[in-house]
This record gives sequence, C-alpha cells and structure tokens, in this order.
Amino acid sequence: MEKFKAAMLLASVGDVLGYGSVCRENSASGSIQEQLQKVGGLDHLVLSPGKWPVSDNTVMHMATAEALTTDYWCLDDLYREMVRCYVEIIEKLPEHRPDPATVEGCSQLKPHNYLLAWHTPFSEKGSGFGAATKAMCIGMRYWKPERLETLVEVSIECGRMTHNHPTGFLGSLCTALFASYAVQGKPLVQWGRDMLKAIPLAEEYCKRTIRHLAEYQEHWFYFEAKWQFYLEERKISDDTENKAHFPDNYGNAEERDKQSDLGSLQIYKKWSSEGRGGRRGHDAPMIAYDALLAAGNSWTELCHRAMFHRGESGATGAIAGCLFGLLHGLDTVPASLYQELEHRARLEELGVALHRLSTEEK
Repeated sequence: MEKFKAAMLLASVGDVLGYGSVCRENSASGSIQEQLQKVGGLDHLVLSPGKWPVSDNTVMHMATAEALTTDYWCLDDLYREMVRCYVEIIEKLPEHRPDPATVEGCSQLKPHNYLLAWHTPFSEKGSGFGAATKAMCIGMRYWKPERLETLVEVSIECGRMTHNHPTGFLGSLCTALFASYAVQGKPLVQWGRDMLKAIPLAEEYCKRTIRHLAEYQEHWFYFEAKWQFYLEERKISDDTENKAHFPDNYGNAEERDKQSDLGSLQIYKKWSSEGRGGRRGHDAPMIAYDALLAAGNSWTELCHRAMFHRGESGATGAIAGCLFGLLHGLDTVPASLYQELEHRARLEELGVALHRLSTEEK
C-alpha cells in the first residue's frame, strides 16, 4: 500500500518539478538548475502549491483514479464515470497550462449520451502525451497478470476518450502496462519488449470495437517502430539481453545540456516526432523508461534525466515519478518535495483505494 501512495504522490512531484522547470527555463528567474543551487539542491526544495503548482498531467491522472475507485458494475459504467470526471474538470484545466489535445478531447465527450458518452472522433492532433500521463493508475488497478485483457481495454478506452489516435492511446496502454509490471516486480529491462508483445492485444480489441479502423491502420505502426528502434539502440530488444547500454558521457550533466550528440537532450529530440522530447504518446513513456533504466534507485538521478530536460518534462516527470514510487517507494525522496504538495491528502487516499481494490476480484 505504501508504494501505491508513493506512486500517486511522486507522479505529481515529477509533474510539478518538470512543469516548473519548463516555466523557469522560459522566464527571467533563471533555469531550474540555478533555482536548485539557490536553495541548496534538490534535498532542500519545498514544493508548495503557490510556487510549484501541478499541471493538467496531475489533474487528469487524479480524475482517472477517481473513476477507477468508484463502485462500477461493468466497464461501460467505468467509462461513463471517466467521462463525468473529465467533463467536470474541463473548466479548471486552463489554469494548469493544459495540453490543447486534452482540452479538445474532453470537449468531445458526451456525458448525457448513455450509449456513446465516451465515443470521440478520430483526431490527427490526438497523438500527444496526455493519454499516457493519465493512465498509470489503470495499471495499478489492474496489475495482476490475469487482468491483462481488462488493462488493455480500459487503457485504450481511457486514452482515446481524449487522444483518439494510435500514437496517443498506445501511450496510455504503455504507461498502464509499465505500472502493472512495476507492481508485479518484473525486471525493468523486460518492460519495453513485453509491452510490444501486448500491442497485438490492443489491435485485436480495436478491431472488435469497429471504430475508426481505416484511420488507425494508417497510423498504427509508428508507435511500434519507434519503440523497436529505441530497444535496439539500448541493446535490450532481445529476450536474452538483461542490461541496457548507454553512450559514453550520457549521464554527464554538462553534456546533457549541450547541443551534443552525447547529450540526452539530443537523443530525446531524436526519439521525438517534432524535435521536442516527450511531446508524443510514444516518446513521453520512452524518456521516462530510459531515465528509470539509467537512474537505478537514485531519485536525484531520475530527476535530472526525466524532470530537468528542455522537452515536455512535466509529462516525462509524471510518468517516471509514478513508476519510481511503485518500484522504490518514498525512502530516498526528500520529504520536503511532497509534505506540502498540492492535493497531497487526496493523492494518498487514491493510492490506498487503488491498492485495496486491486487486491479484490470482481
């Protein structure tokens, strides 16, 4: 249970740090690194709501968790509850610098249509990270291997409510699967290739629902191709490989901030589809996963890799933080980062509820 609470808290901490780092990089107050030096490092940073607000990543993840912890009788009822939660918060999203695709997707939901409430149009703009950052809790709710089919269905439907594009909703499948793997205790190096093995289940489910198949087919393989390329680059695409390989100087902070082929910033850009690392549904989970592989149990190293880069660091930070919490808990995380965190009490309550429900069979 403690790790479930940690996961919900650290997803928000990662979001706040990443969201805040982008704001500070683009403001006169200086970079996040300068900010950290002024307060004496990450250990002395206090994430109070006034100075360090959450973004829409946290708001949407909490909304998904709220729906998952209600007493629904069937999955259709769960989807209707998700729709209700998303529509309820749409007016609050503008104050959290939301992903435009999330706002547009929420506006397409139909809470008063009992049969089609969660059916939204295919969207060329729906390939963004927003589906991935709200779905980790789905993997926490359905983490048991025998619930894989349910996890696949729920993560796809949840994803395409707001991001009805394969690159978007396969991102939600990816983060839900990664969360389930973390709870199961599956070796981190296996996560990427096991996720790719689950993609055919997603494709089969989409065919059964008979919605937007022509559009899906046109865009389906981009997500898989990008991930296959990444796993081959890290030399972990084969089941016999048990260690990821990184370039020399890849972990060097100075190199990371240079426009250098060795810096992770450049590599993040290479993985992206538009030169901004973490912007899409494939590379936001990819950067978070890469950071976890490299950081081990070091929270500080994870932050430098997932929360403090010049891409979509709020998205990658939220995913990486949640997964780190499921793997390692709060033991190595400075208490000042979550003691005054916005929505702390509710995040912990949701973690407790997800843990309780995940151990019960319906």
